Amino acid sequence: MEEKIKSQWPGPEGLIPVTSGKAEDANVINRRYLDSLLVEMRVIGSEVPVTDKIIFGRKFSSPIMMPAFSHLDKVGKNGRRLMLEYAEAAKRLNMLNWVGMESDESFAEIAAVGAPTVRIIKPFADIDMIFEQIKFAEEHGAFAVGIDVDHIAGKDGGFDVVDGMPLGRVTYDNLRCYVAATHLPFVVKGVLSVADAFQARDAGCKGIFVSHHHGRLPFAVPPVAMLQTIKKALSGSNMTVFCDCGIDSGYDAYKALALGADAVSVGRGILSPLLREGTDGVVEKVKSMMAQLKEMMMYTCVRDTDSFDSSVVHRL
Repeated sequence: MEEKIKSQWPGPEGLIPVTSGKAEDANVINRRYLDSLLVEMRVIGSEVPVTDKIIFGRKFSSPIMMPAFSHLDKVGKNGRRLMLEYAEAAKRLNMLNWVGMESDESFAEIAAVGAPTVRIIKPFADIDMIFEQIKFAEEHGAFAVGIDVDHIAGKDGGFDVVDGMPLGRVTYDNLRCYVAATHLPFVVKGVLSVADAFQARDAGCKGIFVSHHHGRLPFAVPPVAMLQTIKKALSGSNMTVFCDCGIDSGYDAYKALALGADAVSVGRGILSPLLREGTDGVVEKVKSMMAQLKEMMMYTCVRDTDSFDSSVVHRL
């Protein structure tokens, strides 16, 4: 039965849950949703596209970004510092780098690589830790900071505990205080609804990251499926909308950008080349993705990263 459901999804009745609600099923749903999106061709008048993207006032070479990885140095072999290696790739490529849960010492080393880096902080129960990490990020040249709201719930029905550190709730008032505590742009990561997008906007956040952390929410809707709704709801707000989960190629990136993302993060897609070849592997993977993205942009008359048009995308 499981394989029958998987083979039929997505069907004419829309989103069909794969089976268990586990993270691995969410990844299947992400992949199948992205593959169900087809693109019409508009080639007359097309030209070679420009892929530069301005994010929070800085020009980057691409709307494709590094992911908010955490703790990768624990799996590195022969003393390899994987967190530093993918930061180096971001620096070489002039891409925005993201970092998840890392110690202050580790973050300082990553930031010292020189790639513009966003520090995403867990919603610790001890909110003083959040303010301390915001301050440390500022002192060490972070490009922006944010909080990971999709990591609050544990599998026991209570708040999560990560590396022995209890996590807690995130309220609207919390967000306002975090935003007020820094001069850096503040991003809420883990937004999967208009309701949360509005609260982030009203709290003064400069961006949201449409994401479910690769399936932390059982039976989660694919982030890409929420982009148009969220983007439309935020129209006129000047909020930057980021997206991840399942982005593995330049074609995937194109679909997310066409549906409303300002920039997209690729995580698992760079993980294998990172583990095998380090910085060079990540650079080659991203270059391949950029070629695919430009190919799709040319086929649809998208001349630059501010000219995407959702009307070219159709659901199978």
